[in-house]
Amino acid sequence: MTGAQYVRPTTRAQLILSESIIGIALIGAGYWGPNLLRNFQQNGDFDVRYLCDLDEARAKKVLGGYSTIPVSVSVDAVLSDPAVRAVAVATPPDTHLPVVAAALKAGKHVLVEKPLAANLQDGRELVRLAESSGLILMVDHTFCYTPVVRRLRSLVRDGELGDFRYVDSVRVSLGLVRPDVDVLWDLAPHDIAIVDSVCPGYARPVAVAAHGADPLGLGRACMAYLSLRLSNGGMAHAHVSWLSPTKIRTVTVGGAKRTAIWNDLDPQQRLAVHDQGIEIQDAQQPRPLYRTGDTVYHALPEKEALRSVTEEFARAIRSGLPALTDGRSGLRVLATLEAARQSMEADGAFVPLEFDKQMQAVTP
Repeated sequence: MTGAQYVRPTTRAQLILSESIIGIALIGAGYWGPNLLRNFQQNGDFDVRYLCDLDEARAKKVLGGYSTIPVSVSVDAVLSDPAVRAVAVATPPDTHLPVVAAALKAGKHVLVEKPLAANLQDGRELVRLAESSGLILMVDHTFCYTPVVRRLRSLVRDGELGDFRYVDSVRVSLGLVRPDVDVLWDLAPHDIAIVDSVCPGYARPVAVAAHGADPLGLGRACMAYLSLRLSNGGMAHAHVSWLSPTKIRTVTVGGAKRTAIWNDLDPQQRLAVHDQGIEIQDAQQPRPLYRTGDTVYHALPEKEALRSVTEEFARAIRSGLPALTDGRSGLRVLATLEAARQSMEADGAFVPLEFDKQMQAVTP
């Protein structure tokens, strides 16, 4: 053989580099960490280099007795390894600022569990760090990657529902009462992120009102209602609760032509699009005309949303382009949550939302 001869890499780090596999470390082995671990292990774009947790025994239990993935109790040690190009952070929100900031300063791309940070100011700092370093910062708003939300986004963006009018979401159950946050900060990030993903550019939130109740006397809301005024005169609404004896997961997206209803607890007919509605033909003498048409049930692929999250993270790292749920989208969710908190303190008054340049979308 003439010319340069291929030499097989002799170390695992060289092998990873030669095959363009992304070395990743998972920080946090609690509730969500094992789900991330499983999906990153099943994604051929990644090589899991570490599972990091202060509780070494818990991390080892998550890995099981046959895993060769090393356990570390030191974030600094993990971030100092050049074979680690990215990290996934699944730790409590009040730790996101120091952990994610350290990862970004170490030159690592970051996927962080929702919400982006414990408050808007911390979130702004993380987005600034990521963008000034040219690194990917992605928030794991998992529901935005479900096949049904992706289809809803397409239905809205392709105009199949007509001019956008409203979103109505219900997310209630006899759920786990969180000791650290109220029900809005626990559950509403899902619905706010879905609204942010689905709403077209001409129908963006401009003000938020929230009402909450604490019938258990815990000192934080256990059930709440969130209303968003949209820039086109439309509305988005979410009802969240830890106190419902029945579990309900529905999202209704209404347009001028059709209405789509997602029932997450009905796997056979998860997404229905109804060609029914009300039309006003004469604006001078308005009289409602009721239109009744067909209902179409959409067949959706069965794919775990977290698998799509890891695929999107890999795509963003390789292309250098922002993820669908990038840091800026995370800031918009945080801004909405903080405005909702202000509204509850003001007896449900609408609080204006102002998204500055740092929050503006850079993805389609």
